[in-house]
Amino acid sequence: MANIKSAIKRVDTNRKKRSNNITQKSTMRSKIKHVEKLIEAKDKENASIAYNVAKKAIDKAVQKGVVHQNFGNRQKSRLANKINQLGA
Repeated sequence: MANIKSAIKRVDTNRKKRSNNITQKSTMRSKIKHVEKLIEAKDKENASIAYNVAKKAIDKAVQKGVVHQNFGNRQKSRLANKINQLGA
């Protein structure tokens, strides 16, 4: 355990940030899974509505630095392609 006051503060700060990042990432993953579930059920209308919600969560995670920008773009692209294939 850290003895120096600034190191103790840093440990606490890192713990709080890690907790927030985990929450943010979990929320994002849950929304992605919800969209995928609707895609499997072939419910295009609700899937596209849920996609917009998931896209917002992904963008928020990218903006906060929880996930890399390329990861966010890749996830959005894959979900959009899956939704577009439902109509074909």
